[in-house]
Amino acid sequence: MVQSEVKFISGNEACAEGAFYAQARFYAGYPITPSSEIAQIASERLPTLGGCYVQMEDEIASIAAIIGASCCGVKSFTATSGPGFSLMQENLGVAIMGEVPCVIINVQRSGPSTGLATSPAQADIMQCRWGTHGDHAIIALTPSSVQECYELTIRAFNLSEKYRSPVVILSDKTVAQMREKVILFTPGEVELLERKKPTGSPGEYLSFRPDDDGIPPMASFGDPHLLRITSSTHNEQGFTDDDPSNAFTLIRRLYDKIEDNADDITQIKTYFMEDAETTFITFGITARAALNAVHKLREEGNKVGLINLLTMWPFPACKIKEAVANCRSLLVPEMNLGQLVREVERACCAKEVHSYTKSNGKNIFPGEIIQAWRDSL
Repeated sequence: MVQSEVKFISGNEACAEGAFYAQARFYAGYPITPSSEIAQIASERLPTLGGCYVQMEDEIASIAAIIGASCCGVKSFTATSGPGFSLMQENLGVAIMGEVPCVIINVQRSGPSTGLATSPAQADIMQCRWGTHGDHAIIALTPSSVQECYELTIRAFNLSEKYRSPVVILSDKTVAQMREKVILFTPGEVELLERKKPTGSPGEYLSFRPDDDGIPPMASFGDPHLLRITSSTHNEQGFTDDDPSNAFTLIRRLYDKIEDNADDITQIKTYFMEDAETTFITFGITARAALNAVHKLREEGNKVGLINLLTMWPFPACKIKEAVANCRSLLVPEMNLGQLVREVERACCAKEVHSYTKSNGKNIFPGEIIQAWRDSL
């Protein structure tokens, strides 16, 4: 029996390990604080795994390269931070429109622009959802521990392959660079999904004809089945088509294949929700501070619970609403000026929702959450 391997590693290292476990074999990127360790590890390990690492001239080229590699049939990923993620937005739209599986790890840092390059933040929530233009949907996962960096990276590749979609991992500087014990999976312990491949004769294959689940099988460049990819609105054959009815059908399908499967895609972790009268809702490194605050308030006899979001997009509205059904009030601590709280208000409009925000390059601490809770009473 193969024994699980235990390592003491950082969140960035764990993301790289998760990618390798998921059989990702192509990385293209440009170094940027605080994600550069992922590129460094990929440059060392991928050649030993039969893969390829390419340092590109910038982040625009980086995401273009992983899109191309994925179209050739290789699981591909990149890593960046705020300014680089901004540069990737146009080609992120290309991946959405072309339905190209790939994974982008965005280690959030304080901004705008260069900002505080070595300081943490959680202010890329809305950029991740709406940064590229047009109607679309996106999948984004949010780890709060090094173990989750590892596990959610594997999950990101599985979701990317299953839904033929780019997936973003919204990490943050603190989680990415802290070190913790991580249990690595043994080969075969976790099922690895692969994109659907076309069946039937090559002459019958259409690049964007969906199956009943709304997701088209995907050939690879060089296959007998001809894969056409374009960033323009296209028909099922992959040719540009500006007919309004075709445009609506395509855009609706791109949106629905993600949002209609939110129950399968989204994950939350709940703590002490059985009798909670107030619930903290947050994610990433702030979820750790919130859990500490919950423990301290529970010791005082206060009925407080926590929801830690492992999925930011599609927003897990139904799961949150169900979890807080018996709560009186909600508090949303986040390291920005209030990007998450509005989504919570949408999902839980019948609840009393309070916000605690911090945007100065410093983490939120348990005492601050406790004080914000007291102030909300």
